[in-house]
Amino acid sequence: MKCVEYGKEHKETVILLHGGGLSWWNYREEAEMLRDEFHVVLPVLDGHAGSDRPFTSIESSAGEIIKYIDECLGGSVRFIGGLSLGGQVLLEMLSQRGDICRHAFVESAMVIPSKMTHALVGPAFGMSWGLIGNRRFAALQFHSLHIRPELFEDYYRDSRAILKDDMIAFMKANTGYALKDSIRRCRAETRLFVGAKETRGIRRSAALMQKTMPEWSLTVLPGYRHGEFSLNRPEKYVHALREALGKQ
Repeated sequence: MKCVEYGKEHKETVILLHGGGLSWWNYREEAEMLRDEFHVVLPVLDGHAGSDRPFTSIESSAGEIIKYIDECLGGSVRFIGGLSLGGQVLLEMLSQRGDICRHAFVESAMVIPSKMTHALVGPAFGMSWGLIGNRRFAALQFHSLHIRPELFEDYYRDSRAILKDDMIAFMKANTGYALKDSIRRCRAETRLFVGAKETRGIRRSAALMQKTMPEWSLTVLPGYRHGEFSLNRPEKYVHALREALGKQ
């Protein structure tokens, strides 16, 4: 597993899992803010730019990170956060090992499969793949994601580096993931975050997670779209993280 690390000298570890199609820079600003207090680990998810393995499944990605925590970080960490696909990987980690962390933030994670979207992933990327390297097309895609402009060069560079098969594989996994009953094993203090302007599927997923795990808190972020909390408001994300860990 490839990862970028900050603050290696600290004992307490924070792990942040980026969204699909992005990379470790999803949380770069958060890591910079936290590096004087925590060992911050930003894994590159399988199949993404800079990774050392193709994407196979959310389950195997979760297992790989759990193995890393077991072998390198003593079997558990203080905090894990994840956005979208990264949030699904985090949920899977909590399903496989309920005590893998003490605190968790799940942001904008889909846990209700979308059969229609899942079926269209392959054909859609098959028809548009030739445009992936086109800077103008990438700029239009980037604009539609409502990510702050400073991250465009990172996005453009890394989106071009993802292989077509990997892109289709993790997008299919993202649209097909369902919350597992084993999530009830989770012992981490978990907070759910969802933007008020996100899709109905994401909002329904957040409601389902809270219904399944009533002890989890749900924060609906007014005016926010998908991923805007960690990508566009890193200072607010870090404030919430420190608050959750009692570091304020």
